[in-house]
Amino acid sequence: MNHRLLIALPLAAMLAMPAVAQTTDPSSSPAASTQAAPAAAASTDSATGKAPLAPPSREGFWGRVNPFARKNYVKRQTDPIRDRVNELDDLTAANSKNIKDTDARAQAGIKLASDKADVADQHAVDAGNKATMAQNSAQQVTTRVQTVETVVSNIDQYKASNQTEIRFRPGQTILSKNAKDAIDQMATAVKGQRGYIFEVQGFSSGKGQLAITSSQKMAESVVRYLVLTHEIPVYRIYLVGMGNAPTATDDPKTKHVNGGRVEISLLKNDLEQLSANTGAPVTSADQMQQPK
Repeated sequence: MNHRLLIALPLAAMLAMPAVAQTTDPSSSPAASTQAAPAAAASTDSATGKAPLAPPSREGFWGRVNPFARKNYVKRQTDPIRDRVNELDDLTAANSKNIKDTDARAQAGIKLASDKADVADQHAVDAGNKATMAQNSAQQVTTRVQTVETVVSNIDQYKASNQTEIRFRPGQTILSKNAKDAIDQMATAVKGQRGYIFEVQGFSSGKGQLAITSSQKMAESVVRYLVLTHEIPVYRIYLVGMGNAPTATDDPKTKHVNGGRVEISLLKNDLEQLSANTGAPVTSADQMQQPK
């Protein structure tokens, strides 16, 4: 009987220990519950927007020691952690995707801005080239205008370019072969040109009107040859019968000439230069120089 009593007393003590531990657990007291509630309410600012996990509850000595209850205990403790970890993984994946999308949009915007900047630079270069070309064209036009103004201001000023003299025997008005050759040489040189005139002056021996008439006939024979043979327009020829008047090249002591002669002078102005500089036909301006 005493032997049974000795075995029952330790067994009763072991069974009473969990009850004593549960009654003395400070976390199960109302004061502890009131203190934990504000702490949990103040800690809801987390990545998941939920309150942090509460520490494991005290289940007493038997709940921690009992091997049959250990698996369920571990499951109860790890399930909330696993759920929170999964939520954090989802949030991390979503944040990574958002970051990649934002980076892709930023790169696309940077590339678009760079392309537009390159296009703007190219347009600026093209505009600069066009401005340079316009400036060069304006300078060329200004130079041509100045050249034209100079030529037009001197258009009525003819300068001697070539001169020849044809001799006639007394009373003769027919051109000799040598005379025709000399005229051919001068007329061929002006073929296709403009801005020129022929000045034909006839001189004859004798006195008075008879000398003037004779000198005019000799000059007319030269003009006739120029017009019929070389198709020189009549308006390009000035004919003067000088009679026996002395010329500037004659000796001062010689007052009259013996026999007859015709002086042919080729005079040119700057109209040909104007045509060469502008590249435009100037027939109308040339015709303004017709003798009246």
